[in-house]
Amino acid sequence: MDMSPRHGSWGLLGAGRIRPVISALDTLNPAQRDLLDQWLPGAELVTDRSALHRAGTTALVLSAGEDRFLVKTTAEGVRHIDRELAAHRSWLAPWTDAGRAPSLVEADLDARIIVMTHLDGEPASTSTAIHDPEIYRQAGELLATFHGQARVEDEDYEPELDERALAVLDGTGLETDLTERLRNEITSWPTPTTVLVPTHGDWQPTSWVLDAGTLRVIDSGRFGFRPALYDLSRLSAQDFVRDDTFEKAFLEGYGSDPREPEAWHRLQVRDAISVAAWAHRTGHAEVATLSQNTLTALVP
Repeated sequence: MDMSPRHGSWGLLGAGRIRPVISALDTLNPAQRDLLDQWLPGAELVTDRSALHRAGTTALVLSAGEDRFLVKTTAEGVRHIDRELAAHRSWLAPWTDAGRAPSLVEADLDARIIVMTHLDGEPASTSTAIHDPEIYRQAGELLATFHGQARVEDEDYEPELDERALAVLDGTGLETDLTERLRNEITSWPTPTTVLVPTHGDWQPTSWVLDAGTLRVIDSGRFGFRPALYDLSRLSAQDFVRDDTFEKAFLEGYGSDPREPEAWHRLQVRDAISVAAWAHRTGHAEVATLSQNTLTALVP
């Protein structure tokens, strides 16, 4: 009797009983598996990298012949695959042509599956090389190339963000006097026309791999048109505060500093309000306290 499961293997239970050992490929739904069999017949699982990605995303490295591929799928309601596919189809060429980002192989939005070439390298966030300012210089250079592809003026961008911040303010759990200061400040802000550019949306070491000192981009699931300064928010809050040589190297690579002070302040306040609302909603007390302190410093 053939006891081989389609995608898994078998293991022994007590008393000689047998149970299947589930492969990561078995997490794909039937439609996704059928497409994968068409696109990469005979492909075998190399490693499961889902833990490096956001909740609701499966990321598998597969081998087919001598080639390796990265396959991503998402659960219903998770929009990252839509954004990543839009980036691949229209905006990633400056990186993919230089071998600095994966190339699109196949995709089906209805089935929520995308196949890309696999990039060699170690995760930048856990590499000792991430302490080298040269990596941040490369990050600035790559980002400047990406941002420079297009510019779009939007009169509604800032007013819409202000409305969202005000809408969640009462659900942040912040102290009453701070909440009122924030409400008064936000309603007093100017709403200038904003220049939007193609942004990565999550520009930080968790979205990079390093291969022999070369930085490559592995995840574009938060792509969108935003102000250029948006892509500096995570680096500024985490990496630049650890070592100012990282910031200097990044700006050298980028060629300028897009963080116009007033717009940067507004972004920081909105981001901190969003984090405070999330922390209050999910019960993360430590993050809630940090958000309270951050906002108190921003709006004393």
